[in-house]
Amino acid sequence: MSKPNTATRGGPGQGPPRGQGLIYRSQFLNPKARARFLDELKAYHPIWEQRFSESNPPPEGQSQRRLLRPVYWLGNWQFACLNYYHPPKGLDFRCVRAEPFPPFMQSIVNEIQTMVRGHFPAKDVPRDWELNTCLVNYYGSQVSPDGRREDVARVGEHKDFEPGPVASISFGDRALFQFVSSQGKQSRSQVVLQQWLEDSSLQIFGGDRFKKHLFHRVQRVEDKRGERFDTYTGDFETRRLNLTFRYVPRDHIQPFARFPKHLQEDIKPYVAELGKTSAFFKDLLA
Repeated sequence: MSKPNTATRGGPGQGPPRGQGLIYRSQFLNPKARARFLDELKAYHPIWEQRFSESNPPPEGQSQRRLLRPVYWLGNWQFACLNYYHPPKGLDFRCVRAEPFPPFMQSIVNEIQTMVRGHFPAKDVPRDWELNTCLVNYYGSQVSPDGRREDVARVGEHKDFEPGPVASISFGDRALFQFVSSQGKQSRSQVVLQQWLEDSSLQIFGGDRFKKHLFHRVQRVEDKRGERFDTYTGDFETRRLNLTFRYVPRDHIQPFARFPKHLQEDIKPYVAELGKTSAFFKDLLA
């Protein structure tokens, strides 16, 4: 079997030709910018979520389960038990309005948006596209009460259904990121392209090939740098942070108060947990 292609690794000013659908900058953030970015992230305390809820019970044959890692969302929060944002059908009451991006992060996002509009053809960028949603994933090991560690630094193959290009910034140990072709669970996925996402790097992908036709996954995360990030949880050790920036049309982002009562009840425990450290979420239940 032939080896998968490896995406071009480039510093600032380098990248694939316009229209190819993929950008990678290995040192997108310089050390000073990296420090400012991480300093802003310290204000956010991630939480653990359960995949299902009373209104969205596990399918037959499955049971309730906790996500593999703690998460935080900015712009809007797509709680797992609400089934995430999944157009064209999964539009309503999937995205809860959340805290805005902090100032320095927003300045970086503005730069990325300019890069996207200069690289991707107009057909791949929705008319009102903006990176208004951020998922912060904390990759590392779950720590049991007796101190044992289980490495869960991986993500199975999936697609990001938010329209338009998606941008990703990584910190810490590098991750092996793969685009794969999948014909279903009965057959083995084929790796089409893979690349290591390194510390302070930026990846952007869009267009039909990378958004619609191929799945993507994080196969593994190295453990070589020795750097650890504080997630304020005693049962998880984080060695990689990844932020993915996406676009959700503003009409599909609703404040907590507008959600149906049964969905409010499903996510109220999470909002209360967030409210312990976030004035924004505390006010939602006031």
